[in-house]
Amino acid sequence: MTDAQTLAVYDAKIEDYLRLTQAPPSKSLLAFIKAIPEGGRVLDLGCGPGLAAAEMARQGCKVEAIDGSAEMVAAASKHPGVTAQQATFDELPSQATYHGIYANFSLLHAQRADFNRHIQACHAALHPGGILHLAMKLGTGEKRDDLGRFYTYYTAQELKDILTQAGFTLTFEREGQEKGLAGDVEPFIMIAAHA
Repeated sequence: MTDAQTLAVYDAKIEDYLRLTQAPPSKSLLAFIKAIPEGGRVLDLGCGPGLAAAEMARQGCKVEAIDGSAEMVAAASKHPGVTAQQATFDELPSQATYHGIYANFSLLHAQRADFNRHIQACHAALHPGGILHLAMKLGTGEKRDDLGRFYTYYTAQELKDILTQAGFTLTFEREGQEKGLAGDVEPFIMIAAHA
């Protein structure tokens, strides 16, 4: 993700974001970790302050984490067992490298024109049978929120079609609503899919 305005918001609002995301590990995160072979290599794609990555490391995963925000990477780097670096969604390895990729509300900042390519890159970077956790806000179109962050919205069916076309097998989905950093309560979907 390379949208400068979005990255600037995350850099400036890191303390607010940390307060918002401080919570016990979610069921979806724990399910993701459980699907990783012992000592498996995982990527937290758009890791934010690294709280999920830290839990993955605590549970024995070999964790790499990337984010476009320098402040988020600095926070993620402080967690034991987490290797974090500043990078874009276009910097995934082109060969099978990971047993799991955790894209939790990160790829929603990608331009629509780039999204399919990012999903295909996730598939290529996973070992056969590797798991992708994808969480996205539901809706249509593209817009900036009240904080200035750029979002692309998809319907649940659009996301499932894109994942299937990229070669993924969907194994789990859950929809819900959640309040975000901008204060809006918006619908979301979480999908687990295997390469």
